[in-house]
Amino acid sequence: MRLLADENIQAPLVGALRERGYDILYIGEFSRGVTDQEVLETAVSQERIILTEDKDFGDLVFRVNRDLPGIILLRLQDVAWQSRFQRLDRLFQERGERLRRLYVVVEPSRIRLRSLP
Repeated sequence: MRLLADENIQAPLVGALRERGYDILYIGEFSRGVTDQEVLETAVSQERIILTEDKDFGDLVFRVNRDLPGIILLRLQDVAWQSRFQRLDRLFQERGERLRRLYVVVEPSRIRLRSLP
């Protein structure tokens, strides 16, 4: 699975995902300050699932109606990055490539899945 972490994702979380072997690019390392549209373009061109904490992506994605690889929205405001890592690692282990073409919302008590247009 190929991931693109938005710049609002904590750097230690990105590092832990890399150490676990996930293929993840981090916007914060190479394109700080880019627009959400530019993040989407990068995800499409590199076929990467977006990992973000920005709920504006949901509106943008469903308006744009593009063939996106997928989006994972973290709604874990008061959760330490280590716990976020554990939730994501478990999600990736359980669903893997089946996360493609889905809009996934990870909340403290549940995970919601919705097909992208």
